[in-house]
Amino acid sequence: MATVRRDYYDVLGVSRSASEKEIKSAFRKLARELHPDVSQEPGAEERFREAAEAYEVLSRGETRELYDRFGHEGLRTGGFRPTQFDFSNIADLFSVFFGDELFGMGRGPARRGGRGSDLLAEISIELEEAAHGVVRSVTIPVDVTCETCQGSGAAPGTTPETCVRCGGAGRLQSVSASVFGQFVRTQSCPDCGGNGQILSTPCKDCRGSGLTTQERALEVEIPPGIHDGQRIRLSDEGHAGTPGGRAGDVYVLVRVRHHERFVRDGNDIVSSVDLTMTEAALGVQKKVATLDGDVELEFKPGTQSGETRVLRGRGMPVLQGFGRGDHRLLVNLSIPGNLTDDQRRLLEEFARSEHEANYKVDGSFFEKLRAAFR
Repeated sequence: MATVRRDYYDVLGVSRSASEKEIKSAFRKLARELHPDVSQEPGAEERFREAAEAYEVLSRGETRELYDRFGHEGLRTGGFRPTQFDFSNIADLFSVFFGDELFGMGRGPARRGGRGSDLLAEISIELEEAAHGVVRSVTIPVDVTCETCQGSGAAPGTTPETCVRCGGAGRLQSVSASVFGQFVRTQSCPDCGGNGQILSTPCKDCRGSGLTTQERALEVEIPPGIHDGQRIRLSDEGHAGTPGGRAGDVYVLVRVRHHERFVRDGNDIVSSVDLTMTEAALGVQKKVATLDGDVELEFKPGTQSGETRVLRGRGMPVLQGFGRGDHRLLVNLSIPGNLTDDQRRLLEEFARSEHEANYKVDGSFFEKLRAAFR
């Protein structure tokens, strides 16, 4: 892993909107230049590892999305660990130069002992559920070890046979010449697909894959204070690995639905309360909605439109922390639009009697504006 955490897109020299093909092409170009068996530049091996790590992240949709959203820290908390290369194994070099994919991404059968694939699920919750926490169930199709053959892929009573062509290695090597000298090209064995074994009698239930698919219901505990777009990791709940390998993980994407009354601002909640012209002028006791239910507030005579009331500790909980944000309540003044003749006459009479002193209030407009964003 690179000691300096540079932006992965900068490492490969591509834009953030680069296609999968552009990312692969950029990595192959760098790999040819930087691999320590080829380059004599100081630090080439470290730069190659950095480029390989960048490619490993950006070439996979899930890790790329996680990195785009949360950067290096998001990858770390999401459980990502870069592949470690042993450069004494020349196969790493030729997999880059001649087409075998790195990081177990080839199209052939997975290597034995390989980790299972990760899964992504999505859950939608209400804002109130995000505030108080909730347990939800999600059902996903998961590949599990075949019970009939116990993951071997062979029919009961039979055993896999060692591939004659590769001698059980799963890979074939051939010598080729290049400007750098003689190189050994390593590729997956076409007879056994890289497994090193051939199934003369495949299991009928899994058709030789060693895996079957089943629906799995998972309980997801969503913590108070979670934000829209965050993910919850369920370790070892993903697809089963090949024999000897651990299962993948499930990442649950949490979507918090739009609320008709409340707007979330970090850990604060913002909403408005409507007062009529007379309520604002004369003062009123009024119930307002919060995440914890209705509370009754007193609005003094002369309350102005745009005033902000701050309800301390009535906002969202701090995720994996202590305390809660505030609830900021903005006063909205409702002006009557449909007046009867009597109402109009009374307002006109008031207008003739009003004077400047009726409208003197504490605080300037800009002070109230600043208060609304505190």
